[in-house]
Amino acid sequence: MTRTLLSLCVLMAAVTTGCADGGGDGKRPDRPPRPPALTWQQELRTSDAQQHLTAECMRRQGFTYWEDRTLTLQESRPVRYVQDDVAWARTHGYGGRIDAKSQQAREDNPLGGYLRRMSAPRRAAFDTALDGGGDARILTAPLPGGGEIRKRSGGCMEEAERELYGDPAQWFRSGKTATGLNALYGADLMNDPQLTDRLRAWARCMKKAGQPYDDPQAARDAVRVDTSRLGTGRADEAFAAERRTAVADATCARATSLKAVATARETYYQDRLRDRFGKDLDTYRTLGRQAYDRAVHIVAERD
Repeated sequence: MTRTLLSLCVLMAAVTTGCADGGGDGKRPDRPPRPPALTWQQELRTSDAQQHLTAECMRRQGFTYWEDRTLTLQESRPVRYVQDDVAWARTHGYGGRIDAKSQQAREDNPLGGYLRRMSAPRRAAFDTALDGGGDARILTAPLPGGGEIRKRSGGCMEEAERELYGDPAQWFRSGKTATGLNALYGADLMNDPQLTDRLRAWARCMKKAGQPYDDPQAARDAVRVDTSRLGTGRADEAFAAERRTAVADATCARATSLKAVATARETYYQDRLRDRFGKDLDTYRTLGRQAYDRAVHIVAERD
């Protein structure tokens, strides 16, 4: 169970940094509401806009830079630890075939061949145009759990970030705080009675459905092992089994309110840290919203 909840802590983080406030008995009514977070669809469109701006900048520098929009909007949906969309699971399972499609697109990306055909000086010029090369400035961000992370910032990638977010350094720092808070409350979340109760209810539901797994990660691990065992010759059979397990998983998550409870409890623990990190969280959400508002004028949403 400890391993299970540790996985939940890590994998739910991307969800709950994008959830509305609420669900905690420690919420303070006198505080102004936190800026609204982006949905995954909005985050994807912002990312697409950043790619597009980078590609346009590279073309102005005399280079080609390929944008990746291989997946449809629904194929791009992130599969979190708790997945309760039954219809999506019925079509895509856990996204195994989507992952394979993405991997094939990465392998077929023409950028690798494009760079290999360049001379060394031309390749160096490409790198400098893209991210500033060796002379780019280094951004640093402290992590909530200790230490710091660094990132090179320059060239067309910095230009694209600046057009969307305004201040790339501020976006980088606030983002690393927002996505790193789970290091501070992980132990509390792992032992949260409401969460462990819902996980046990989920496991009972799965057992009744003929899927005897202790937690969602165990179900997905079993699917991966089964897919590997069956191999490409029985890929259709493996995918059918993947979809059956994923549908049962999503159905039980919905029936037991696992996603709602997990989201609410993590939001509660995050809210307890608001005195220390609330400003960074609000900045992260405000800059993300600003970037999305600009992105809608740059690229269309994926089909």
